[in-house]
Parts: sequence; structure tokens; C-alpha cells
Amino acid sequence: MRHRKRTTKLGRTGAHRDALLASLVCNLILDGKRITTTLPKAKAASQLAEKMVTLGKKGTLAARRRAISKLRQPKPVGDLFESIAPKYSERSGGYTRITKLGQRLSDGSEMAILEWVDEPLKRKAKKKPAKSAAPKKTATEKVEPPSADAAAEDEADAGATEESDEGKSA
Repeated sequence: MRHRKRTTKLGRTGAHRDALLASLVCNLILDGKRITTTLPKAKAASQLAEKMVTLGKKGTLAARRRAISKLRQPKPVGDLFESIAPKYSERSGGYTRITKLGQRLSDGSEMAILEWVDEPLKRKAKKKPAKSAAPKKTATEKVEPPSADAAAEDEADAGATEESDEGKSA
């Protein structure tokens, strides 16, 4: 049973897996936008990238040292702390996005794009119900046919409009 075993093994030893994920996250940081990889690798790298951004938001020396110990390269950690983490200062999580691409032709592996979420966090405003000018008719109200007087008034209005139009054109 795999109770409480959260690590995705990816068919590798622990050291190999850590090196692979560190490399993926470093490439994501250095490329600046996105990387294409298999879906299980993208999911595992996304978790590590989220943790690194959280360290970057702290900005302390201890956080920087922890990030270097995980990613094993100082240049991507510097880029993370200086450019990527400040963009997400208002956000409390969800810094990466995984988009599925479909299967790879050679071996049928499910491919995905791992990318940074660029749009700022938007708060949803509550929508107010629209007020209508005329009250809505209910099913119980009767709709009366127009009377003869109303039809005569409409014809008189139409005739007055035609006469005013002729006067304007002359």
C-alpha cells in the first residue's frame, strides 16, 4: 500500500529524480515562459516550481540558500528571486499552469506544456441584478387587445409625422 507516499517516482532513483526536477525548473526559470515535457514530469516539476517561488517571495538569505540547495544552480535562483517572484507578490499560490498537448508519436507518452501564469490576480466582483425600466408581466395578468381608439391615435400620429417630414424636405 502507498499510504502517505506522495513522491512521484518517475521510474528513477531519488538522486536522479531530484536532478531531473531541478533541471526542469531551472530551464523553466531561464527560458522565462514555458517548457514542453511529459505530463507526469510537468506535474512533479510544477510542485517544485511553486515551492521555489514561495521561497523567492520570502527573499531572505536563508530562503535563497535553500533554493540553491534544491535547484543546484545559482544563476536561475538569482533570476527567480529578482524577476519572477516579485511578479507574484500579491498571489498566494498557483504560479504555474499545465496545458495538455496530446500523445507523442514515438512512444505515446502524454505531453504537456509547463508555463508561468502571467496574468495578474483578479478579484471577481459581485454582479448586481439589472433593473428593468418596465415591470415584467406575470402569467396571471391579462393582455388586452388594442382598442379602436388606440388604433386611431396611432394613425393620427403617423400622419402628423409624414407632414412634418415633408415640411423639412421642402
